[in-house]
Amino acid sequence: MAGSGLIAGPFRGVVRRATRMVEQRGFIEWQNVWVYDYVIVGGGSAGCALANRLSADPSHEVLLIEAGRRDWKWDVFIHMPAALAFPIGSRFYDWKYESEPEPHMGGRRVYHARGKVLGGSSSINGMIFQRGNPMDYDKWGAMPGLENWDWRHCLPYFKRMETTLAGQDPSQDGLRGEDGPLTLERGPAKNPLFDAWLRAGVEAGFNRTDDVNGHRQEGFAPFDKNVSRGRRLSAARAYLHPVLDRPNLTLMTRAQVDEVLFDDPNDSTRATGVSVRKLGLAGRFGRKPAEKVAAREVVLCGGAFNSPQLLQLSGVGDREHLESLGIPVVAHVPGVGENLQDHLEVYIQYESKQPVSIQPHLAHWKKPWIGLQWLFRRGPGSSNHFEAGAFVKSNPSESYPNLMFHFLPIAIRYDGSSPGRPDGSGAKIEHGYQVHVGPMYSDARGTVKITSRDPKQHPAVLFNYLSTEQDRREWIEAVRTARTILTQPAFDEFNAGEISPGPSVETDQEIMDWVAKDSETALHPSCTTRIGAQDDPMSVLDPETMKVWGTEGLRVVDAGCMPNVSNGNTYAPTMMIAEKAADLILGVAPLPPDDTPVYRSDVVGGGRR
Repeated sequence: MAGSGLIAGPFRGVVRRATRMVEQRGFIEWQNVWVYDYVIVGGGSAGCALANRLSADPSHEVLLIEAGRRDWKWDVFIHMPAALAFPIGSRFYDWKYESEPEPHMGGRRVYHARGKVLGGSSSINGMIFQRGNPMDYDKWGAMPGLENWDWRHCLPYFKRMETTLAGQDPSQDGLRGEDGPLTLERGPAKNPLFDAWLRAGVEAGFNRTDDVNGHRQEGFAPFDKNVSRGRRLSAARAYLHPVLDRPNLTLMTRAQVDEVLFDDPNDSTRATGVSVRKLGLAGRFGRKPAEKVAAREVVLCGGAFNSPQLLQLSGVGDREHLESLGIPVVAHVPGVGENLQDHLEVYIQYESKQPVSIQPHLAHWKKPWIGLQWLFRRGPGSSNHFEAGAFVKSNPSESYPNLMFHFLPIAIRYDGSSPGRPDGSGAKIEHGYQVHVGPMYSDARGTVKITSRDPKQHPAVLFNYLSTEQDRREWIEAVRTARTILTQPAFDEFNAGEISPGPSVETDQEIMDWVAKDSETALHPSCTTRIGAQDDPMSVLDPETMKVWGTEGLRVVDAGCMPNVSNGNTYAPTMMIAEKAADLILGVAPLPPDDTPVYRSDVVGGGRR
């Protein structure tokens, strides 16, 4: 049954057994449909992890539905870490979202790549693994109803999913995992530009740290990455492919869920399954009618855009919004699609005096050689090149880091283009380097709202970037902090001048004008179906079950569940949420809280507690 695509005749035996199961459990009886214990909608990061954990019990029939295609093993643009720029913007890999015109960015529409293959965005992202700061989770735990989501309750699930190849530093005291599905390589950050970056941080008054995912996040260090033996290790490769031979796990790809069904005659708020239709090669709807798939439980794992979209299409959301579109209301949950958060970033780029960057590897004539090396798991194709960075405070009043830096020994944009010199000549630079930076805790909030009943139409996504005083202040601090670091003596032998934004951008207003014009999303949309107490009007999910308030048999598990975004890349927190949610869904005893001490800068002297 596993890996079968859309299910056909050979699985009628399973259908008969599942139909009897439905009758015994008192659900409405459907003819000629498939029935499962769990239908997981979305084969992205969280969906792959849940498919693994929920199907570990052979008595559970699990169906994973993914609208994108398979992540074929031969697809170099997915599996070669250095090829990460190629899938973004391609209709074969990317759903190609755009925001609504952002009112504080001159009406710009900000492009958002979302993975259109098995593994979701973990198959096209930058492969950077950041847990976030422990105090992020303590903030979660301080919210009403979220006592079991503080750091000590989340740490065991981070550890369960990790195999940290960098090893356990004695100072870590067991903070890292050693035998989980996610193999994490570190660095190696051997290019001389990385060395300059790490030294410059100290020269600028910041500290070094051994492991940003360990005892102390704050500081400059090599980064962990989701790369194993020269290959991208997506959620699909780490969690799903190793268990696809389980007879109780079925995978459907190129299949779009139109809506969650609520047609139990005895309970109009109970999810009974989904309506699903086959998609064409480029993700377009085929001619076949939608099919019903029955389920005891439906778990949405579509991410911060698609899960609220599907809830709204299914009648779960703000009553007034749904009624304006003629959608029958199943449950009035006004927080669906609200609280949208993200990380915006810019590239601060410099030209290098010395020929030490990896810029020459962009030459087309070198690509066959790079590909050949990569087949043997070595060479420049085997790294994502985000091998070092930093977490720092933009000003002394911050209690813990509010800026994240990713350093690259090349000057390049996500679309693969190289910058020209800022003198207007248009000449391309031969060698350069850059740092990606942006505030981690913007207080701007956006929305995800459907504008029609058509599931093929993307929802309207508005982030309200740069809309708050805090946001604008931190952006100015971020750019100035980056420039301070990049002009330290450690870079003197390399620094041939700033390319972007360039010397013409100096005043606060010039910086904000440039950010509004040139910034890009870091691709971390989150928080649109947040966990929280039932009396919180913006809460969507019960934090103890992940069930959607006001419904039965319907849960959400993805980045949208976060109450607030963490201060780093969101892949690792999303996987932690999936690991923790699996235990909540299965009703098993949670992992015991872990009181291993970590660095907390809000404690006098940065002590442990």
